[in-house]
Parts: sequence; C-alpha cells; structure tokens
Amino acid sequence: MSYSVEPIEGYAIKRREQPLVKTNRYEFTKVGIVGCGILGQEISRMVSSHGIDVTFLEISEEKIHQALNSISTELDNMIGRWGMTHSEKRAIMSRIEGTMNYEDLEGADIVIESVKSRSRESSVELRKRIFREIEKYIDPETIIATNSTTLVITEMSSELEYPQRCVSLHFLSPADKIPVVEIARGLNTSDETYDKVCHFVKLFEKKVIPVIESPGIISTRLIAPLINEACEIFMEGVGKMEDIDDTMKMGFGFPLGPFEVADKIGLDSIVRWLDNLYKEFGDLKYKASPLLKKMVRANHIGRETQRGFYKYDEEGKRILEEK
Repeated sequence: MSYSVEPIEGYAIKRREQPLVKTNRYEFTKVGIVGCGILGQEISRMVSSHGIDVTFLEISEEKIHQALNSISTELDNMIGRWGMTHSEKRAIMSRIEGTMNYEDLEGADIVIESVKSRSRESSVELRKRIFREIEKYIDPETIIATNSTTLVITEMSSELEYPQRCVSLHFLSPADKIPVVEIARGLNTSDETYDKVCHFVKLFEKKVIPVIESPGIISTRLIAPLINEACEIFMEGVGKMEDIDDTMKMGFGFPLGPFEVADKIGLDSIVRWLDNLYKEFGDLKYKASPLLKKMVRANHIGRETQRGFYKYDEEGKRILEEK
C-alpha cells in the first residue's frame, strides 16, 4: 500500500514565512465620529456591534456622558426585547469611547462628521473648521465624510489639503435599522475614496444609493416638502393632525406619519433643511411653514424636548392624550 504525503504547511491558515502586514486596503478597524447626537449614537452602536472601534468627539464631558448613557440605555432596551445579551452589550460599549480632543481621531480609517447647527451660513463655516481640524491628525488616506444632506461636500472640503478623500455619506435614522445609505461624491472625490466608502457601507448590510451631488439629495428633498405640505393642510383645517398621519400610514404604508417623522427628526432640523433648499433652489415648495417656525421658536422641536406636534416622555415615547 502506498501513501501520498503532502506538506502540512499547505493547509495552514497563514504560512509562517509570510509577513504579518495588512493585505486588505479596505480594512476598517477604527471609525471616528464628530458630533454624537441621536444619529451619531446610532452610527456608534451600529459600527461597534460589528466589531469596529469607535471614537466620538463632543464639545464637553457632559455631552460625552450623555451620549454614552443614551447608547447604554438603548442597548438595555434591546436586552429587554431579547435582542441582545448583557455580554454583547459590554463588548459593544467597550469599543466606544468619547473625547474632546481631535488628536484622538488619529488612526481612524474614516471620520464621519455629524454635527448639528442652526443656519446654513454658520453650518458651512463650522464644518469647514471641523474638517481642517480633522485633517491635522489623520493619515492622508483616511476618509472624511459628512452626514449633512443640504450642504455639498465640495464646498465643505474646498480648503483641505486632500479634498479627494472627502465624500457625502448619509445615514437615515435609525442608522442601524434603515437598510439604505445615500453616497454622493464631490467634485474632487477620488474613485478609490468612493469605492472604499461603498465597501464600508456594505459591511453593515446596507444598500448603497449613489446620488449626484445636490443639496438635499433624494431623501431630504422628498421628506422635507412632505412635512411642509402636511403643515399647510393642517393649518387650512382640511384634516386633524392624527388623521393626516393615519392617512399616510394606513393609506400609503408609511411606518410614521409626517408629523411623527418631524418630531423624530427634530423640527429645528426640518426648518434648517427647508431654509437651505429654498436658498439653493428658490422654489416656494421649500419655504418653511409658519407653523414649523412658530414651534421651533417655542422650542417645541420634537422628541428631544419632549414636545413637538405630540408630547413625549423622557424615553422619547409618545404620550397618548385622552380624547
């Protein structure tokens, strides 16, 4: 009887003589996030749950603690729904850290800007400054992305040394549940940057929606006028607020009605989007409803302040009023 003998090294996972170097140029081990509000927290949870380290930047220790507590609370809610174990929560939280220092973004493979500002003018200048600060501490190959939809990445990256690594990456909220992500390349965005960010999005089982750079892209240009028109219908007395929401939910299959969506996003964000779109296109359909502006002035901006078109408890759950 004869036997065929083959060297066992051929079945090894990695040959011993091979150098231990990164062979995948699209590898992601660390993600930076600037601004950890609701959407920033959702992105942090999603990224960390896939085994990637997250460093988010906030303006104060209080903001850092608030963000970490909110992330922890949402994970507890998932445990309560049997969607997660305590050990999984500990692993996720161990990969998330907050900082006030831009230098802690060093080593990130992608940095996502997700800040909130009040007006277009202040927003553009704020983001330009943030982008310049980010660029000081990261590698030239590191992607810088913005989650803003009504501002274009070409303008925000215009003062950078390496504008070709910048891209618009729009996660819809809740980022960990919505299965699509809009990606818009700027005038200077390189093919490698675009391919790499598409790969990043697909790590989370998301469908890439490629869009041409334009204020509002697809999602915001559709949802902002819809909410605006719902306000006009309500102000004209055509229907009650709840009935308008029910019409869109039960008649068209929307998970939330326009007023519920507005409260979730934040009425201040809706007004800012509409103002930006109106200044860009000059179309009256983007002229923010007086009702929206009135409520923002009263700080009734939605779930964040527990008062918008509807009332909410401290956990953001709607309080149903007795009829």
